[in-house]
Parts: sequence; structure tokens; C-alpha cells
Amino acid sequence: MGPGREDMMTGEALAALEQSDVIIGYTVYLGLLGERFQGKELLSTPMRQETERCQLAFQEAEKGKQVALICSGDAGIYGMASLMYEIGKTHLETELVVIPGITAASSGAAVLGAPLNHDFCVISLSDLLTPWEKIEKRLVAAAEGDFAMAIYNPSSHKRKDYLMRACDILLCHIEGERACGYVENIGREGTRAVTCTLRELRETQVNMFTTVFIGNAGSEIINGKLVTKRGYQIERNTGICRNN
Repeated sequence: MGPGREDMMTGEALAALEQSDVIIGYTVYLGLLGERFQGKELLSTPMRQETERCQLAFQEAEKGKQVALICSGDAGIYGMASLMYEIGKTHLETELVVIPGITAASSGAAVLGAPLNHDFCVISLSDLLTPWEKIEKRLVAAAEGDFAMAIYNPSSHKRKDYLMRACDILLCHIEGERACGYVENIGREGTRAVTCTLRELRETQVNMFTTVFIGNAGSEIINGKLVTKRGYQIERNTGICRNN
């Protein structure tokens, strides 16, 4: 469902919600749907009960209902799609369809400028399901490969210094003046975009609703926007000016 705003959902996603008998999701995401779908049967589980949420979706589908399990962003990017397929091994009679959404890398990049306009990677700093040692290796590999980066989950109440730790790792491989930026509350009230250098980013406190962007060696800040260039050769008009 993208950021959750109706005008940032795909037509396919809206149609799926309209056709569903039951909509299942994390409580916050159900709230973002607004009044349009309040007539549907809405079911939720708390945070960190993703497995139970997916199992609930299959249970409701096996009652003959059409079920929509919602995620923010894109269900296949740090979402529930893979877990649904894993659980679906024991629910082969239920048809599972994944509908793409607008992930924070895309929607945030559009607000910030064009930071992912060349090869890029997406890395989450959440170590809830991934060991920090593996996250560190991925940061190093991205820096050495000169990828532009979109950083998800840069901070939380329990991980306040994780963005600083990530920047320290990157600063061992990238110059401190590397063009960067971040976007808070993408597609929601209070959207805010900031451009900065990697060194400045290290000293920045961000919240859990922030997506961070690290440019590659060719990125630059143009008129307040973070831009990663494709490499096109721009022909400049040249001429001679004479005073009469």
C-alpha cells in the first residue's frame, strides 16, 4: 500500500482492497486506509506478530473469503510476501497473489531528487532478523562497489546509534564529503527532505520513519536535490560574444 496514502497506491492495489472481504494488517497500517475501506472486515495483530498475521490470512481464505494482507511500501521488499510463500507450503489449495507497491526507496528518492538513478542497493540497519555482522559486510561491499544506497530502518528507540555506526563503517571507504540525504515521513503528514554530506549525516538523529540515501562517487547536490548521474554527456552551447 506504499506510504498508505490512497493517491500513492497502485490501481491494482486499490482494486484488490475493493474486492476483498477481509483486510488484515498491522494496526497502524489499517488506520492509514481511512474511511474508504472501513466497511470491510478488518483484522489485525500487534507488531512482531507477523507469522500469526500471515497464518490468520490463510485461515480466513480457507473459510471461502477473499483476503487482502496489507504491508506498507512493497510486500516483496522487507514485507510479508516471502513469509506468506513459506507458510503457504502447507496451504496449497489457497491461491496467493503478490501485488506490487511503491517502496520507500522509490517514493523517498522522488522527494529528495534522483539519488538512485544508477546502480544502487537497499540495506536495512535492523538487526532484529539479520545479524549486525552481516549488515556491516553489506555496507562495506556496497561502498567498495560504489553503489548508491537506500538505507531502511536507520534508527529506533533501541537502535539510536545505528546510523552513526553505519556511517563510521562507510567513512572507512568513502570520503566524508559524499553527497547524501534523508526523507522523513514519506508520503505522510510532515514529509521533510534534507541533503547533507556523509560526515554531517553521521551527526544526525533520525527517527524510524526515515529513509536515508547515500550517493555514489558521481552524485552531487544540485539546487538542493540529491542527484546520482547516469553518465550522459551534456553538450554545452559555445559561442563568441563581441561587443559592437
